[in-house]
Amino acid sequence: MKSKLPHVGTTIFTTMSALAVEEQAINLGQGFPGFPIDERLIDLVTTAMKAGFNQYAPMAGMPILRQTIAQQLNEKHACAYDWNSEITVTAGASQAIFTAISSVVFPGDEVILFAPAYDCYAPAVELNGGVVKWIELEGDDFHIPWEKVKQAISSKTKLMLINSPHNPTGAVNTRNDVEILCEVVRGTDVLVISDEVYEQIVFDGKEHVSLAQFPELRERLMLVYSFGKTFHATGWKLGYAVCDAKWMVEFRKQHQFNVFTCNAPFQVAIAHYMQEVDYTAIAAMYIQKRDLFLSALEGSAWMALPCAGTYFQVLDYSAISEQHDLEFAVQLTKEAKVASIPLSPFYEKGSSNKHLRFCFAKQDEELLEAAKRLKEFSSLLPS
Repeated sequence: MKSKLPHVGTTIFTTMSALAVEEQAINLGQGFPGFPIDERLIDLVTTAMKAGFNQYAPMAGMPILRQTIAQQLNEKHACAYDWNSEITVTAGASQAIFTAISSVVFPGDEVILFAPAYDCYAPAVELNGGVVKWIELEGDDFHIPWEKVKQAISSKTKLMLINSPHNPTGAVNTRNDVEILCEVVRGTDVLVISDEVYEQIVFDGKEHVSLAQFPELRERLMLVYSFGKTFHATGWKLGYAVCDAKWMVEFRKQHQFNVFTCNAPFQVAIAHYMQEVDYTAIAAMYIQKRDLFLSALEGSAWMALPCAGTYFQVLDYSAISEQHDLEFAVQLTKEAKVASIPLSPFYEKGSSNKHLRFCFAKQDEELLEAAKRLKEFSSLLPS
């Protein structure tokens, strides 16, 4: 059968997670929290089910959830999105991103992506006949080289996809970055998707500068969020998209045939939970876990790159091995019994950088044991 994605195989997440199971390794690869969700949220789901919210939700999402999203989003970022016409609940952020891309990208359109890029971006562009224009993030802090972005924009550029806090690197864009973005797209027809699924997980005095805060971007902007990332419930596969009503009309035309609607009782439960949750506790918990993991690695040859957000820590192993990152990640899983994610699959043509991504959204005991194994493994290898 002729493939629409001839160069795409099984995702690196599936590959490394399967290897972790096979080797009985600690899985710090795939980005799912390794601890229970709040019992209160479980109770709210049960209550919603018992109250009869077990049939199809409206195509765009339960009104109570979209109203709550609008209220919190508008208050937090001083914007004015309409809950009914400009917010749609989706089956996770990946579905929102795919549908957003599919709703505007036509054959031959160019889409600017920044590498390393989360792996669902490029396939969505290619399946819609678009052409990816790759720009690599630079430095140990993985910042956007804006001069290269300016040079990459042409009459064919339809879309740019921004991700902050950034997966897989943990980088966080600054207010200056967004101001430059505004300057770059001003006077063009370039649309922008802002993947902000880790919005609540920002550290070290940094701030999450949502693109929702910039009125001049509003008509060209699609914002994407994830309840799974925020509330530690990735298996629920619930997220939402926010954009100007004109774009949302096209988004919903496809959304209704992608999934039609999403889990009704979960939507009702999350709407109530959003009104009582302490969002500040989320980042506080994760910074404790990041610091615990890094402190346990002190004195080893592993070098931690800056991590200003998300629950991922990139470690440089160049002082440990000259192996390609995928080969080294496999060896690490088999011999040290710790699974990670190599960064090269997130680039167009791979990468020679010696970088592995580790998820620290795990139990403290698991993080300490993983760090111990990593430290011992690095000391056994010739540098």
